[in-house]
Amino acid sequence: MPTMIEIKDLHKSYQMGSNSLHVLKGINFKAEAGELVAIMGSSGSGKSTLLNILGMLDEANSGDYILDGVPIKNLNETKAAQYRNKFLGFVFQSFNLINYKTALENVALPLYYQKVGRKEREAKAMRYLEQVGLREWANHLPSELSGGQKQRVAIARAMASEPKVLLADEPTGALDSTTSYEVMELIQQINDQGNTILVVTHEEDIAHMCKRIIHLRDGVIVEDKKIKQKRASEYVQ
Repeated sequence: MPTMIEIKDLHKSYQMGSNSLHVLKGINFKAEAGELVAIMGSSGSGKSTLLNILGMLDEANSGDYILDGVPIKNLNETKAAQYRNKFLGFVFQSFNLINYKTALENVALPLYYQKVGRKEREAKAMRYLEQVGLREWANHLPSELSGGQKQRVAIARAMASEPKVLLADEPTGALDSTTSYEVMELIQQINDQGNTILVVTHEEDIAHMCKRIIHLRDGVIVEDKKIKQKRASEYVQ
């Protein structure tokens, strides 16, 4: 399998007044195309900072980040936005849906930024809503959806631009366990289609639904192991 993500000796510090906070202290890892990787660590371990760098929302102080063969370095905001649109899909704990737009309009949004025509946008968005089992909810606003449905809309939106990598930051953090497993079943199905997915989580059961677990502690990787994946479908009634 080709390497999708390569991180070499990544360091990140933040200036806090006169003090410097060293958050990432030389991170090295590779993710191959089609992997489903859990990134774990307690609060302050550096996992959110790492995800922000992978998502081109922040930049490392030193080290290399290569995404699908492209070095990600010194990007201005416009270029970073272009690369994010081209390479990445994001799923957040808080869903980040636009409240006054319908499920369909939310899913179609990334395609608008990719300058896809309206008809094609809507057809594609509907196809992805169908894939996550929400076709009949297409014209509903987020306020009319349950937490699990909102996260499904967010996943459909992340997938609509056909990203190389899906980055999920605590995707089940705001959901009860039954709904969490339904969302993980969907993430596993997307991964089965060959998509590379990184899931930041602090939940052991969710991590074991991935195929590999990376543990961060105090800004370094302390463990990186492949595991036997638990299928979420076994837990979904």
